[in-house]
Amino acid sequence: MGHLLKRRKRIFMAAGIVLAAVIAIAVFIKVEIYISYNSLEAEEYTISSDRINSEVKLALISDLHDHTFGEKNEELVQMLKGQGPDLILMAGDMINDISKDSHVAVELIEQVKDIAPVYYSLGNQEEDYIGRGTSDLLNELKEAGAIVLDESYQDIQVNGNAIRLGGMYDYAFALDGNNTTTKESMRPSLYQFLTDFQDTDSYRLMMAHRPDSFIFGDAAKTWDIDLVVSGHNHGGQVILPVLGGIYGGDQGWFPKYVDGIHHFKTLKNMIITRGLGSGKEKLPRFNNKPEVVIIHLEKE
Repeated sequence: MGHLLKRRKRIFMAAGIVLAAVIAIAVFIKVEIYISYNSLEAEEYTISSDRINSEVKLALISDLHDHTFGEKNEELVQMLKGQGPDLILMAGDMINDISKDSHVAVELIEQVKDIAPVYYSLGNQEEDYIGRGTSDLLNELKEAGAIVLDESYQDIQVNGNAIRLGGMYDYAFALDGNNTTTKESMRPSLYQFLTDFQDTDSYRLMMAHRPDSFIFGDAAKTWDIDLVVSGHNHGGQVILPVLGGIYGGDQGWFPKYVDGIHHFKTLKNMIITRGLGSGKEKLPRFNNKPEVVIIHLEKE
């Protein structure tokens, strides 16, 4: 009888240990998910160029997906204000395609437009939102104070530097099976836009929501661009130690281009932000803090 009681005691102890471990893991996961949605951080990069004469400071944000950091995004606004950028770049997916309205993005623009000029390019969520006919999004963004660049560009002066700033959503190549960039294969207006965009002595900065728009096929060895800024892939959504982000849209599993800075042949620099939020993905953000990217452009 005593042997049986000891055996039962050991079973109960083992079960208790397993239960405690399961609870601890569940708590850890829940806390890490919360951090991955709410613990803002700033990531900084420096790029040198012979087209830059004096420093320009850019703030890049993307993929807010209607998320808020504090009431009316007060925490995000204060972080941007504290960084003191010369330009604020919003690189798409600031809303969701199923959003009832655009008030989160509009309120954010209204609050930060006095910090620095706000430039906004469209992501897939904005494209789908517009397609649903929910509201006149482009006009709402413009009235809030943003300059919307949709397959268009502006030539601007920032701290004595000439910058050509563009925005696009489409792929910078033809969907012809080979991802070519010839005039004959590409959509004519897109080919002309990219050709015109690169034809300048100004610093060429392109907002393209998807890094996928430039990394495939001939795009990154055809278009002569100094810097492309992107988001879209949420850093891979779930970031694993050593392995990195697990999924990246068109790039599939364990993608290479979902965050950080990358360099190509004619596309000199690409900076990809992990973004600020997440849509209704199959997995939540995990081990993946939301970020504001600060880019320092300096003289080479």
